[in-house]
Amino acid sequence: MATFRKRQDKWQVQVRRTGFPILSKTFVKKSDAHSWARQMESEADSSVLGYNSKQLETITLSDLIKRYLKEYVPQKKGAAVEKIVLNALLRHKLSQLTLAELSPKNFSEYRDERLEIVKAGTVTRQFVIFQHMLNIARIEWGIPLPNNPVELIQKPPQSRPRKRRLNPGDYKALLNASRQSKAWHIWPLIELAIETGMRRGELLKATWDDLDIQGRKLTLRDTKNGDDRTIPLTRKAVDILGSLPRTSERIFPVTPVAVRQAWERLRNRAGLRDLNFHDLRHEAISRFFEMGLSVPEVALISGHKDYRMLALYTHLRADDVVGKLR
Repeated sequence: MATFRKRQDKWQVQVRRTGFPILSKTFVKKSDAHSWARQMESEADSSVLGYNSKQLETITLSDLIKRYLKEYVPQKKGAAVEKIVLNALLRHKLSQLTLAELSPKNFSEYRDERLEIVKAGTVTRQFVIFQHMLNIARIEWGIPLPNNPVELIQKPPQSRPRKRRLNPGDYKALLNASRQSKAWHIWPLIELAIETGMRRGELLKATWDDLDIQGRKLTLRDTKNGDDRTIPLTRKAVDILGSLPRTSERIFPVTPVAVRQAWERLRNRAGLRDLNFHDLRHEAISRFFEMGLSVPEVALISGHKDYRMLALYTHLRADDVVGKLR
């Protein structure tokens, strides 16, 4: 609430908000005093100016994490990963600090600890979760944090985008290694990833009901960007799908963990420890461009809404371009 008093030829205004210090200022014009008061009230309501330290002394970061895990994480697509990240933070001494003690320095130290264990990109993704959680606390839960400490720290420098594609001999090495694998699903998954550019999660969620063999199309539901998309299938992709047994609603009734373990065993057996399953998506997208498909056509298949992101997945080979120039 703002109060105004005229003293001699000037106007004095005071702004009071519960949990915030009293603010006062003097103006020559009453209109300026009113404008300032409205601005201060607005900023106080959004917890910009200050905070009630007594309230923050009673809440720990652990309290926020547990509430966020209960109320927000279950609604997210990446719920399983976020639970792992947040539970790891719960086990750290940082979570025992009260919100009054919390500072950017605390999170920068945690950032440096994590960088000794995982890559910069992983740390950045984890800190996006923390930043969102603290913003929810300030905006949705009305916890009067003076700022979001995660927003104030320097994020790790991002590594260069991967450019790994299948080199000559890689495909054959994977094929030979797959013949020694007991996991029936791993080789069809590899081939479909190369033929379609689908993510591992999309392959595992795909259902038989969404497959149109005659039309050579597969509809993917609730993809990473939140939309459904229908992708055209190559003849080879249709043949692969046609050879699979229909034992479940899903085309691949296996868990992500089973696929990850089978992939790691296979690539190690093939001597390709530097090859990630996601690199197969890079291979597929690059092949689509080499086939002569346009950017919108490739984006239709890959699901990229931002063509700049699509460029990060495209790694054309100079030798192939030379052949076209001839």
